[in-house]
Amino acid sequence: MATITSLGAGSGLDLESLLTNLMTAESAPLTALQKKVSSYNTKISSLGTLKSKLSALQTAAAALKTEVGKTALDKFASYTATVADTTVATATATTGAVAGTYALNVTQLAQAQRFVSSTFASTSTAVGSIGDTLTFDFATLDSSGNSRSKTITLDSSNNTLTGLRNAINNANMGVTATIVNGTSGAQLVFTGEQGLDNEITIGGPLATQFTEELPALDATYTLNGIAATSTTNVSSKVLDGVTINLAKLGTTTLTVAADYTTNMTTALNAFITAYNAANTTMTTMGAYDATSKTAGALQGNQVLRDAQTQVRSLIYSTTTGGTSSYQHLSELGVTVGTDGSLSLDSTKLSNALAADPSAAAALVAKVGTAFNTELEKTVGTTGRIQIATNSATAMIKDLTDRQDSLQLHLDAIEARYRAQFTALDTLVSRLNSTSDYLTQQLASLTSSTSGS
Repeated sequence: MATITSLGAGSGLDLESLLTNLMTAESAPLTALQKKVSSYNTKISSLGTLKSKLSALQTAAAALKTEVGKTALDKFASYTATVADTTVATATATTGAVAGTYALNVTQLAQAQRFVSSTFASTSTAVGSIGDTLTFDFATLDSSGNSRSKTITLDSSNNTLTGLRNAINNANMGVTATIVNGTSGAQLVFTGEQGLDNEITIGGPLATQFTEELPALDATYTLNGIAATSTTNVSSKVLDGVTINLAKLGTTTLTVAADYTTNMTTALNAFITAYNAANTTMTTMGAYDATSKTAGALQGNQVLRDAQTQVRSLIYSTTTGGTSSYQHLSELGVTVGTDGSLSLDSTKLSNALAADPSAAAALVAKVGTAFNTELEKTVGTTGRIQIATNSATAMIKDLTDRQDSLQLHLDAIEARYRAQFTALDTLVSRLNSTSDYLTQQLASLTSSTSGS
């Protein structure tokens, strides 16, 4: 008899399909466990999305908070500095400036000291004897308290106008040397840096070759009649946060103005964008479509419900307290739509800032602090979302362990069924063979009886 290689091959019965159907029924508990694992994985993914949106909202809220060492108004202030006559001066303003108007009178511009040499026939003409020196002594000390001095000694490499120019420039001492080829010949010109602090005294045998053409000068000017000086024509120390660029002698007006609307509008719009994104995500995740009978990924989830309640409550309940003229975001032009989304009336915000900028800024900062603090309880490393995620992860591990155990049990059941069906297949195959043999023998006897 031939060896049976697959179920049903010997008996002709569809035992393989029967076994498959039996194992499908036996596997129903395993399928249920797999669906639960899939459900928990979906929950973890959805919680991750929720955390991402709420974290973005927390970041936008943190940008509204008051910074350490600053007032709420400082947080949103930007300043501009304008000069009525820009030929006299220009100015810029940054954080730390104070709004005000100043009468500016420039009486002297800062100037760099300049020396010019005698006239030489050409740039390759010797300027002195080998060993001669040219010493530069500066008016102020260096950062270590030592005198600033530099000596150039003539040798075969620098004993020409060109060589001396290069030696001065390579010394990196704050002096720039150039050669001017005039109608009478070549002359070496070297220039120091602006201001009396950089005044130079030259010495040595070569000093007789040079004449001071321009003295070093500090810039002098007055602001509202108060005298001020600067070693350069760029002054940034007289008015906090303001840099003045002096251009020529004369009088003009410097105006420093504060702008709170631009930065606050930008910050509030960023907050509103993040809030609306989070609101849309939470609404979608918690929704149920009765028509399609489809539930959102976190429909009925407690963490989601708590988060929705939390952010909506903060919008309405956060106030500055006290006697501030602005207590709620709605008074700054932030309104809540029927779908829970926020929008900003920039005109109303501008009017509020014009009326009482400090109160408006205090309210915005209070909202930022409240959202940042409360959202941390939801999205932080020990927050509600992380706790729910850890719980779901633990459930997946437990379900996976149960699946592994159940799979071993199912493998044993399948092996038993297969052994039983194999035995049945073999038995039926033998019976079929016996039947065929008996049929042949009976046919042979019938044939013999008919012949006799």
